[in-house]
Amino acid sequence: MSLELKIILVLVLIIIGLILFIRYLWRRTSHLSRGLSKITSLKQSQSTKYGRLTEQFLPFLASYPYDEYNFRFIGNPIDGVQFEDDKIVFVEFKAANSKLSSKQKAIKSLIEQGQVKFEEYRINEEENDQ
Repeated sequence: MSLELKIILVLVLIIIGLILFIRYLWRRTSHLSRGLSKITSLKQSQSTKYGRLTEQFLPFLASYPYDEYNFRFIGNPIDGVQFEDDKIVFVEFKAANSKLSSKQKAIKSLIEQGQVKFEEYRINEEENDQ
């Protein structure tokens, strides 16, 4: 076999080796990427659970300006309602850079516009018996 043919054969083997190596790396990074996505999703889920749990205890902090026993936790779309003798306060707890959701902004806007009312519904006893 001539020297030129040997060089071509070695180059072809090197190219095939590089292609197989790149394919291996591609599969490996895809696998790692899926794993990272799963970890990120789990972390977000844990953060959400931690936040919901924490929100239930925030009215008991010394810095909370109202009587904690008059707070009622709702959770979604707002954290809760504070019932005072002279007012009712809708409360949303936020930490760090978190912002109001679009739903929370809409609720805030309705409250600021005075679009809040009290309704009483009575159950008809005859309807209950049926």
